[in-house]
Amino acid sequence: MKEELKLILEGGETHSIEFKEGLEGLDKEMVAFANSSGGRVLLGVRDDGSVKGIKITNKLKSQVQDIANNCEPKIKIFFEESHDMLIISVSEGEDKPYKCSSGFYKRIGPNSQKLSRNEIIEFFKSEGNVRFDELIEPKFNYPEDFDEAKFRRFLQLAGISKVEDTERALINLGVAEKQKDQLYLNNAGVLFFAKKPQRFISWSVFTVALFKDDAGVDIIDRKEIEGTLFEIVEEVMKFIKLYSKVAYRFTGRPQRENVYEYPFDAIREAIINSVMHKYYFEHGHNNILRFLPDRIRIENYWLKPSHFVLGKTVFRRNHIIADLFSRIHFGEKMGTGFERIKVICDRENAPSPEIELDESYFYVTFHPSHEYLKLVQEKEKVTEKVTEKVTENQMKILDGLRKDKYATIRYLSSVIGISERKTKKNIAKLKEKGLLRRVGPARGGHWEVIPDR
Repeated sequence: MKEELKLILEGGETHSIEFKEGLEGLDKEMVAFANSSGGRVLLGVRDDGSVKGIKITNKLKSQVQDIANNCEPKIKIFFEESHDMLIISVSEGEDKPYKCSSGFYKRIGPNSQKLSRNEIIEFFKSEGNVRFDELIEPKFNYPEDFDEAKFRRFLQLAGISKVEDTERALINLGVAEKQKDQLYLNNAGVLFFAKKPQRFISWSVFTVALFKDDAGVDIIDRKEIEGTLFEIVEEVMKFIKLYSKVAYRFTGRPQRENVYEYPFDAIREAIINSVMHKYYFEHGHNNILRFLPDRIRIENYWLKPSHFVLGKTVFRRNHIIADLFSRIHFGEKMGTGFERIKVICDRENAPSPEIELDESYFYVTFHPSHEYLKLVQEKEKVTEKVTEKVTENQMKILDGLRKDKYATIRYLSSVIGISERKTKKNIAKLKEKGLLRRVGPARGGHWEVIPDR
């Protein structure tokens, strides 16, 4: 402890260390630490790091505790004593934002900075004290802007029997409220049941793009997907399925088994999470899906909550949106989406996605499934093997018989440009090499190219 304090005093004030000679302004420092990531106040120390000293008594501790209790909400603190210093440890707040009598503060570098009006508003938003999906959209006119068909489809997906009173059902779902005989929808209701949701929330579109190169520069196809949130999820998945490759596993049964390049159910779960937890207060960022030659990358602007720990924290930024998705089985309310993604990937023999996050962005990157790559590699090996074993004319014979297994010797010789005798000789060699066989009699039978089985 002594050596640690020596290093702290020599290092000066930091993002998590504050020196104070006395109690004046202590509430400001406590609030700043509680609104940030926590820190320690060394009481009895000058700004330059020299120890002035302070008499540590129960009365002093009681005064410090009163200061913490008088903040809104109360701030958790712990005491440590060292020589003539009282060390006050302030935990990161669990109910941000905190304020003292002089306002809201946050730790910026080695200073406690008072927040402006706009900074306070943004702070409330980022901490979830003001939720986008709960806010009423005043420009939405019911029933003119309401899509009855979308609402009925939602009820069908949710397994809800037909309702007679639509207005009452919307209120019960938490997407509407009635004021002076007029029904008003909140943003969640707009994103699910408006005829044109992007007319009110234009930044709720989902951008999807297919790239030719790994760097993501050369675009082959790009779309701005609009509609309700569950329509957006469905349309994004259609885009992925359109451009995903497929390999085939031959099981011995008449019907071969399709093995897709990516685990669709896992990607769908990630897309749901992307629109469910988006930070909709930020208007300048769409959700983005980049389909690259060797990966699919989903990018989401989300503004990291202060207490979020990946894999441990149950996080629902937009409670009503999460609840609506849960009702139609498009995800769960308990925040276990990434656990389900891992389970799906394990089941489909695909690698778990790479997850990256910073203060503003959340990235989920999927790579092709192990099973798909295995089948592709096996096919490439067979192709290489065949190429090594046969001549150019023999390759032409195989290609011709792949197109038409009933092709005659005369037809093959005319297409290839060699005599019938040489065609027969090449076919005999292909049969010896185990690459071709005759099925059935000479008349009425057909040819089978072995690697195609």
